Amino acid sequence: MTKEIESQILKLIATDRIEIPISSLKGKLYRGKSKLGKSIDLSELDDNYDGDRCYARIEDIDLKKSRTLRQAINEFSKRHPKYGGILEEIIKEERWVNEMHLYFGMHENARVPAKDYMQVMEDLGFTEATAQRFYPELMNITRKISKKREEERRIIV
Repeated sequence: MTKEIESQILKLIATDRIEIPISSLKGKLYRGKSKLGKSIDLSELDDNYDGDRCYARIEDIDLKKSRTLRQAINEFSKRHPKYGGILEEIIKEERWVNEMHLYFGMHENARVPAKDYMQVMEDLGFTEATAQRFYPELMNITRKISKKREEERRIIV
Protein backbone atom coordinates (compact mmCIF):
# COMPACT_ATOMS: atom_id res chain seq x y z
CA MET A 1 0.00 0.00 0.00
CA THR A 2 2.70 2.52 0.98
CA LYS A 3 4.81 1.55 -2.05
CA GLU A 4 1.81 2.26 -4.27
CA ILE A 5 1.27 5.66 -2.65
CA GLU A 6 4.96 6.52 -3.03
CA SER A 7 4.78 5.48 -6.69
CA GLN A 8 1.72 7.68 -7.28
CA ILE A 9 3.38 10.68 -5.60
CA LEU A 10 6.55 10.20 -7.68
CA LYS A 11 4.41 10.10 -10.82
CA LEU A 12 2.69 13.32 -9.70
CA ILE A 13 6.07 15.01 -9.14
CA ALA A 14 7.33 13.80 -12.53
CA THR A 15 4.15 15.12 -14.17
CA ASP A 16 4.55 18.47 -12.43
CA ARG A 17 8.18 18.77 -13.49
CA ILE A 18 7.41 17.89 -17.11
CA GLU A 19 4.42 20.27 -17.24
CA ILE A 20 6.45 23.36 -16.32
CA PRO A 21 8.86 23.43 -19.31
CA ILE A 22 6.24 22.16 -21.77
CA SER A 23 3.84 24.88 -20.67
CA SER A 24 6.59 27.46 -21.04
CA LEU A 25 7.47 26.19 -24.51
CA LYS A 26 3.78 26.19 -25.48
CA GLY A 27 3.53 29.85 -24.50
CA LYS A 28 6.63 30.71 -26.53
CA LEU A 29 5.33 28.80 -29.55
CA TYR A 30 1.90 30.45 -29.33
CA ARG A 31 3.36 33.96 -29.10
CA GLY A 32 5.88 33.21 -31.84
CA LYS A 33 3.22 31.82 -34.16
CA SER A 34 1.06 34.90 -33.70
CA LYS A 35 4.03 37.22 -34.27
CA LEU A 36 5.05 35.34 -37.42
CA GLY A 37 1.50 35.40 -38.78
CA LYS A 38 1.20 39.15 -38.25
CA SER A 39 4.55 39.75 -39.95
CA ILE A 40 3.48 38.13 -43.24
CA ASP A 41 2.45 40.91 -45.60
CA LEU A 42 0.41 39.68 -48.55
CA SER A 43 -0.99 43.09 -49.49
CA GLU A 44 1.14 43.38 -52.64
CA LEU A 45 -0.10 39.94 -53.74
CA ASP A 46 -3.82 40.67 -53.40
CA ASP A 47 -3.79 38.88 -50.03
CA ASN A 48 -3.02 35.55 -51.70
CA TYR A 49 0.23 33.59 -52.04
CA ASP A 50 0.57 30.22 -53.76
CA GLY A 51 4.17 29.01 -53.80
CA ASP A 52 5.85 25.74 -54.71
CA ARG A 53 5.70 24.32 -51.18
CA CYS A 54 3.17 26.42 -49.30
CA TYR A 55 0.31 28.84 -49.65
CA ALA A 56 -1.36 31.56 -47.62
CA ARG A 57 -4.30 33.88 -47.97
CA ILE A 58 -5.96 36.55 -45.93
CA GLU A 59 -9.71 36.61 -45.56
CA ASP A 60 -11.81 39.12 -43.66
CA ILE A 61 -14.57 37.21 -41.95
CA ASP A 62 -17.50 38.66 -40.07
CA LEU A 63 -18.13 36.51 -37.02
CA LYS A 64 -20.83 36.69 -34.43
CA LYS A 65 -19.23 36.43 -31.01
CA SER A 66 -20.62 36.67 -27.52
CA ARG A 67 -19.62 39.56 -25.33
CA THR A 68 -17.00 39.01 -22.70
CA LEU A 69 -18.27 38.85 -19.15
CA ARG A 70 -16.89 42.35 -18.50
CA GLN A 71 -18.59 43.75 -21.63
CA ALA A 72 -21.88 42.19 -20.55
CA ILE A 73 -21.62 43.69 -17.06
CA ASN A 74 -20.83 47.12 -18.52
CA GLU A 75 -23.80 46.91 -20.91
CA PHE A 76 -26.09 45.75 -18.10
CA SER A 77 -24.89 48.66 -15.95
CA LYS A 78 -25.69 51.14 -18.75
CA ARG A 79 -29.19 49.75 -19.20
CA HIS A 80 -29.89 49.34 -15.49
CA PRO A 81 -27.61 51.72 -13.55
CA LYS A 82 -29.16 50.96 -10.17
CA TYR A 83 -28.86 47.20 -10.55
CA GLY A 84 -25.52 47.45 -12.36
CA GLY A 85 -24.01 49.05 -9.29
CA ILE A 86 -25.47 46.32 -7.10
CA LEU A 87 -24.07 43.68 -9.45
CA GLU A 88 -20.59 45.27 -9.32
CA GLU A 89 -20.71 45.23 -5.51
CA ILE A 90 -21.75 41.57 -5.44
CA ILE A 91 -18.87 40.68 -7.77
CA LYS A 92 -16.36 42.57 -5.58
CA GLU A 93 -17.52 40.85 -2.39
CA GLU A 94 -15.06 38.35 -1.06
CA ARG A 95 -16.27 35.00 0.09
CA TRP A 96 -14.79 32.05 1.88
CA VAL A 97 -14.35 28.89 -0.14
CA ASN A 98 -13.05 25.54 0.95
CA GLU A 99 -10.36 23.99 -1.21
CA MET A 100 -8.51 20.81 -0.47
CA HIS A 101 -4.83 21.01 -1.42
CA LEU A 102 -2.38 18.17 -1.79
CA TYR A 103 1.15 19.27 -0.84
CA PHE A 104 3.97 17.24 -2.30
CA GLY A 105 7.72 17.34 -2.78
CA MET A 106 10.92 15.38 -2.72
CA HIS A 107 13.12 14.70 0.28
CA GLU A 108 16.62 16.12 0.17
CA ASN A 109 19.01 14.13 -2.05
CA ALA A 110 16.15 11.99 -3.40
CA ARG A 111 15.48 11.76 -7.13
CA VAL A 112 12.50 10.91 -9.27
CA PRO A 113 13.45 7.74 -11.17
CA ALA A 114 13.67 7.98 -14.95
CA LYS A 115 11.00 5.27 -15.24
CA ASP A 116 8.46 7.62 -13.64
CA TYR A 117 9.23 10.35 -16.18
CA MET A 118 9.02 7.75 -18.96
CA GLN A 119 5.62 6.56 -17.71
CA VAL A 120 4.29 10.14 -17.75
CA MET A 121 5.52 10.59 -21.33
CA GLU A 122 3.97 7.27 -22.38
CA ASP A 123 0.69 8.37 -20.75
CA LEU A 124 0.91 11.47 -22.99
CA GLY A 125 1.05 9.21 -26.05
CA PHE A 126 4.79 8.85 -26.65
CA THR A 127 5.98 5.38 -27.58
CA GLU A 128 8.45 3.79 -25.17
CA ALA A 129 11.29 4.30 -27.66
CA THR A 130 10.38 7.95 -28.23
CA ALA A 131 10.12 8.57 -24.49
CA GLN A 132 13.60 7.08 -24.00
CA ARG A 133 15.05 9.29 -26.74
CA PHE A 134 13.21 12.40 -25.54
CA TYR A 135 13.93 11.95 -21.81
CA PRO A 136 17.53 13.31 -21.71
CA GLU A 137 16.63 16.38 -23.76
CA LEU A 138 13.49 16.99 -21.70
CA MET A 139 15.59 16.92 -18.52
CA ASN A 140 18.02 19.45 -20.05
CA ILE A 141 15.14 21.74 -21.02
CA THR A 142 13.62 21.36 -17.56
CA ARG A 143 16.87 22.39 -15.89
CA LYS A 144 17.29 25.41 -18.19
CA ILE A 145 13.73 26.73 -18.03
CA SER A 146 12.59 26.06 -14.50
CA LYS A 147 14.29 26.89 -11.27
CA LYS A 148 15.26 23.95 -9.16
CA ARG A 149 12.13 22.44 -7.67
CA GLU A 150 13.18 21.64 -4.13
CA GLU A 151 10.35 23.54 -2.48
CA GLU A 152 7.06 21.98 -1.60
CA ARG A 153 4.42 22.19 -4.32
CA ARG A 154 0.65 21.92 -4.12
CA ILE A 155 -2.37 21.24 -6.28
CA ILE A 156 -6.08 21.50 -5.66
CA VAL A 157 -7.69 18.08 -5.32
